Amino acid sequence: MDEKRTILVTGGCGFIGSNFVRYLLGKRPGWRIINLDALTYAGNPANLADFKDDERYIFVNGDICDAALLADIFMEQTIDAVVHLAAESHVDRSIHGPMTFVKTNVEGTCRLLEAALKSWRQRGEPEDFRFLHVSTDEVFGSLGPRGFFTEATPYDPSSPYSASKAAADHFVRAWNRTYGLPVVITNCSNNYGPYQFPEKLIPLMILNAAEGKELPVYGDGNNVRDWLYVDDHCKALLLVLETGRPGRTYAVGGGSQQANIDVVRHICRMVDERLGRPEGKSSQRLIKFVADRPGHDLRYAIDSTRIRNELGWRPEHDFVSALSKTVDWYLEHSDWVDSVRSGSYRQWIATNYGKRVGKNSN
Repeated sequence: MDEKRTILVTGGCGFIGSNFVRYLLGKRPGWRIINLDALTYAGNPANLADFKDDERYIFVNGDICDAALLADIFMEQTIDAVVHLAAESHVDRSIHGPMTFVKTNVEGTCRLLEAALKSWRQRGEPEDFRFLHVSTDEVFGSLGPRGFFTEATPYDPSSPYSASKAAADHFVRAWNRTYGLPVVITNCSNNYGPYQFPEKLIPLMILNAAEGKELPVYGDGNNVRDWLYVDDHCKALLLVLETGRPGRTYAVGGGSQQANIDVVRHICRMVDERLGRPEGKSSQRLIKFVADRPGHDLRYAIDSTRIRNELGWRPEHDFVSALSKTVDWYLEHSDWVDSVRSGSYRQWIATNYGKRVGKNSN
């Protein structure tokens, strides 16, 4: 790709989005980044506050469902690529309010596709334009004790969230096959790392363990996820953006399958070490098994052979060392944590976990 490019990133104030913007500005210093974000509960402009005076970075507060705003952005800027990360992404919230997920993840994706297609055509359909749609392995449903998801795995979503992302994936493919828009899709496994909203498993457990609060674990804690450190994911996204084949899908996994209860126990040990807690006061005593999430998928695991063989991507971080870095980040960034844990966040935690009957882990 050209040395100087303008990239539209949607959802750039969220967890993966803000890490990706940081990664791009570091790895491609000649690029300009336009960050379009609606700043819902998980979008925090403070995630990128140190770039607010950087001429390479432009923040636009707006909704991907706003067709007029999208038209203005594509008219005023020469957009060389779109990286579409904006999404409602929390499964529990989708269970409580599915229609928000349909609007943002399905309608919003289609609005963005419409605007990108119009601009691409007006510019003479440049071959190096890309529309990178960032999706999830949850669209594939649940695995049994063996096997892996691949790009050929049939879709079988279990939650309103994963169903909305599956629908968005289909629309992105349809814009490629019907209109020729050069799209690429990634389906990633569970991410972790800095700037993740603290209702997700890993930051929630880190912060609760540090504060001596209960550690709510769904069911028996044996649901397995394939964990991907966010920096490794950002590296994969840039590779796909620059060298991925139009119309192609790439599955991106960390190659680190962990049961939820094992993740929590790792966190307990790490937090206890940092805080100097004696063995008799271990954070593991705070673990409470709570009523399982409806439709909770048993296991996810990704076969990343395609992106490894075609694009040369490999995860650089092992789970334990990257989790250790993540624990340190949350313990050292109390100001950021306090800024995002607003009253609405506390209300959500009470709504989601407060009415679930719990039992001790021992």
